[in-house]
Amino acid sequence: MTLAKETVIFTGPSATPLDEAACLKLLDNLSHLWQLSFKTSVPYLQADFTFTNFAKALNFTNKVAAAAELANHHPTIQLEWGKVRVCWWTHKPAGLSRNDFVMAARCDVIMDGLQI
Repeated sequence: MTLAKETVIFTGPSATPLDEAACLKLLDNLSHLWQLSFKTSVPYLQADFTFTNFAKALNFTNKVAAAAELANHHPTIQLEWGKVRVCWWTHKPAGLSRNDFVMAARCDVIMDGLQI
């Protein structure tokens, strides 16, 4: 089963965030756009997707937002002309969970499906 097809499972405040080694292993399942950041108190996944115009960037943003709503796992999304930045992390526990990598993989699938 591909990462994008996995079920997003609720994580409670007592769950343990993934360590850096586990994150690096999961990162291998994502497109080259994704980067891990451990520079802040809460690690996160980030990717910048580029588009040829604002409408295509907005279309991608709406599709990611719809996927996030269905999974009840929501990213930070920054939309600008020709670019969308998506950041994933888990609030409880504060850090990265497998859910973040599942949702990042779904972003990759959405991008592939747009054929931009």
